[in-house]
Amino acid sequence: MVNPQRIWSSPNLPTLPGVAIQLVELSKNPETEVRQVIEVIRNDPAISARILKASNSSYFGLRSEVTTIDRAVTLLGTTVTSSLALSFSLSDQATQKGPMQEHFRLFWRRCIVQAAAAEVIGSRQDPDLSAEYFLAGLLIDLGQLAILKTAPHDYRKVLEASAAKKTALIATERELLDFDHIEIGTKLMEQWKLPKTFIEATKTHHGNVPSISRAISNAGHPLAAAVAAAAAVGESLCSENKVEAIQRFFDLAQSFLGMDRSAGEQLILQVNQKVQQVAELFNVNLDDMGDPADIMAEANEQLAQLTMREHVNSTQATMRHEVAEQQKRDLEDKNRLLQQQALHDPLTKLYNRNFFDETINREVDRCRRVAAPVGVIFLDVDFFKKLNDTYGHAFGDEVLVRLANLFKETCRTSDVVSRFGGEEFVILVGTPSENGLQRLCERLRTRVEIEPFKFEGQPVKVTVSLGAAITIPSRTDTNTAKVLLELADGCLYQSKHEGRNRVTVKSVIPEPDRHLIGLVSQHRFSRFLVTKNVIDIPNISKILLECPPQQVRVGELAVQLGYLVPEQVTKILAFQEQSGDRFCQSAVRLNMLTGNQVVHLLAIQQEDPRAVAGAIIRSGLIPPQTVATYLDEYQRSHAPTPAAALA
Repeated sequence: MVNPQRIWSSPNLPTLPGVAIQLVELSKNPETEVRQVIEVIRNDPAISARILKASNSSYFGLRSEVTTIDRAVTLLGTTVTSSLALSFSLSDQATQKGPMQEHFRLFWRRCIVQAAAAEVIGSRQDPDLSAEYFLAGLLIDLGQLAILKTAPHDYRKVLEASAAKKTALIATERELLDFDHIEIGTKLMEQWKLPKTFIEATKTHHGNVPSISRAISNAGHPLAAAVAAAAAVGESLCSENKVEAIQRFFDLAQSFLGMDRSAGEQLILQVNQKVQQVAELFNVNLDDMGDPADIMAEANEQLAQLTMREHVNSTQATMRHEVAEQQKRDLEDKNRLLQQQALHDPLTKLYNRNFFDETINREVDRCRRVAAPVGVIFLDVDFFKKLNDTYGHAFGDEVLVRLANLFKETCRTSDVVSRFGGEEFVILVGTPSENGLQRLCERLRTRVEIEPFKFEGQPVKVTVSLGAAITIPSRTDTNTAKVLLELADGCLYQSKHEGRNRVTVKSVIPEPDRHLIGLVSQHRFSRFLVTKNVIDIPNISKILLECPPQQVRVGELAVQLGYLVPEQVTKILAFQEQSGDRFCQSAVRLNMLTGNQVVHLLAIQQEDPRAVAGAIIRSGLIPPQTVATYLDEYQRSHAPTPAAALA
């Protein structure tokens, strides 16, 4: 157990700088003038500079550059400025080096998420005070910072135990410390003389509905409900208790914010966008934060399972299956409807641009990790304005809907077909080859060209122009998605300029990568089977849809196959960090992997031969013994000998 007195007597206890204390006092006085706030902030050049920089950030979106602190405070307002000053002070104290650095980072990341969530909720409840909601969300876990700074080794055990057991942090604190961060945080807030509304909200941000209602009554302000909901959002995105936390958010949103589950899901997505902006303001990395859409999907799945279990316990055996299936269908229909509304274009039912923008960034990140190609196709209806002007907008809408269906039918299920805007469509093509991307574009163009469109019985010619681009994201390039879209858009412009109803494709894959892709493609088990005339291309293509790429890093795969030992992987990673090369490039340069071994590793990373063999056996196309024979032959003829066996 840790004696709380040890915390209060520690010289490492978080403190507010003089400027922050003065701003807190000024914020309590409704008669405070802008001039007084400016004079206080000027006393701290560091905070002045950071507020000035923040005022020019995309977070506030001011139209003209702000060059003086006077203008910054005037434009932002005293409440926002004071909140920024306190936030930057807390940021400095939450940024630590040493063995506890990761725990400080996770703490500050969660504070950022809670602050963004509180601001989004506050903007709905009281837009004029959204900055206060932001600061309250940032401070509610102040007690955690105090314990981290004063009893780091003891608190690390608490944090690790909570993560390992997937239990609520506050419960683990009470079990191992005999007190919790709420007690520490509220006492520290009282010492700092922070507003009563902040203290009441902090006391109950992990509480139940009745305790939060009492806090609202005591403070005379709904801040406590917003902060509790924001804390649930923070826990859902930043802790191991994601599903329980997201369900708690939905309960709080319904009780205090008047939101049903659909509105709650929309709010979570809005918070996620705000979090990205706040993270940029405070220079926080959110790469390892949970994806809200995945968390909500998991929560819905668990809710469905719970519903089914409860139903099974309350009905006769003969009725269990039928009723549970009906409930499941209803839930799936509701989820599909919610997803349709949030992620799909209402006219064509394709994905909308927001979904596409999020998806392409995730796909580029995935391809960057595994050195895989990614392609984009832009499609634009030729002379669409003339179609609308001649035959009316209803006919124009009919054309767009039919084209959307043609595109979906022509593309693979793994490709993301979206309406980009107006008569323009965009397709994200996962892991394409250069020839494959060209062929897909031609199939799309031809499919539209031969489709019979009629208006009042008379044929109407409809064609599309296409522009496509393909690349392999490099490890150091963070602008790949934007560049890829610009290249594809330029190709589309070229197709239109050269007469329309045509395809222009551009590849920016470096020649060494192009050569390596060809070798890996030839090395894959599926290509081996086609070459041996064991199976034809249409059937193997269907089989491969059941065999997604392995989610394992090349280094781990090399260790599994005996090509490397863990110590070599560590050396390669260190060299990679310095050189900026990909893992395989670094391994070859260090003479730890051969070119043949690299080709084999990348081939089975993209396509696990055993998974392909299993899918073929399940399909019934080839007898199991025949599949096993060819799998053995492939492994003997294609797998390079590990270095250990050669030694």
